[in-house]
Order: sequence, then structure tokens, then C-alpha cells
Amino acid sequence: MTRSARKSSAVHKLEVRPASQQAENLRRSRRDRAVETAQDYVEAIADLSASLGEARVVDLARRLGVTHVTVNRTLARLKRAGFVNTKPYRAIFLTDAGNRLADECKRRHETVVAFLHSLGVPVKTAEMDAEGIEHHVSPETLSAFERLLKRRS
Repeated sequence: MTRSARKSSAVHKLEVRPASQQAENLRRSRRDRAVETAQDYVEAIADLSASLGEARVVDLARRLGVTHVTVNRTLARLKRAGFVNTKPYRAIFLTDAGNRLADECKRRHETVVAFLHSLGVPVKTAEMDAEGIEHHVSPETLSAFERLLKRRS
């Protein structure tokens, strides 16, 4: 069998997913990205508030590497979800729910960084990698990280 024939037959072996399954997978993926975005924003708002005394749209845009339009759209979603209070041309404030989420995100981030660093990953790399991992690590895995870190200290 020629290489192109093998390649062609391999392509035909792929099963086509039902449209409903693909749609559900894509909905879940979008929902997961929205949760990640919310987590990144509340964490950044908390950090800016702690370091500068307030969080403003321009500061968030700079910190997150997005435009002020993107920040405003995301803040509107976060406000509807009950995580922030905003007024035009004023500082952004986390609600109690926003503060709880920010605290949880910070704890998760710090745990992932510490775990990666304990494996010998340089701190700078661990910080970068944790930005992605922290959103996807399960509570069970995070607890395992914490137990291991506690045993090592």
C-alpha cells in the first residue's frame, strides 16, 4: 500500500462526532474559558487594589494585555455575575463573592507555583505555567499538591 493510500485510509477511520456532542463540547469549552477569564480578572482586580489602592479599567487593560473595550465588556459580565461593582469613570470594586473567588484563585495559584518549584521548575517558569494549570487542576489534585508540600516542609 502506498503512503498516500495509507494516509487516506487512516482519515476514513476517524469517526464523525454527532453534531449534538460537538455542540455540547464547544459550549463547555466556552463556559470554561469564561470561568478562567472571570478568575483572571478578579485576581488582577484584587492585586491592583492591594498594590495601588484601587483598580481602574486602564490598569486592568495594561495588566491583562487587552484593550479597555475588552475590559469593559468583561466587567459587565462580572457585574451581572455578582463579582464586581463598577460605575463609569470610577474604580472597580470586588463584591464579597468576588473577594472570595480572588482569594481562592490566589491560593490555587500559589499552591501550583510552589508544587512546580518543589519539582525543580525555576520560579519564573513555574509562575508562567501556573497561569494555565491553576484553572484546570481539580480540587482533589490541588489537595494532593498541598499534602505533598506540607510533608516536604
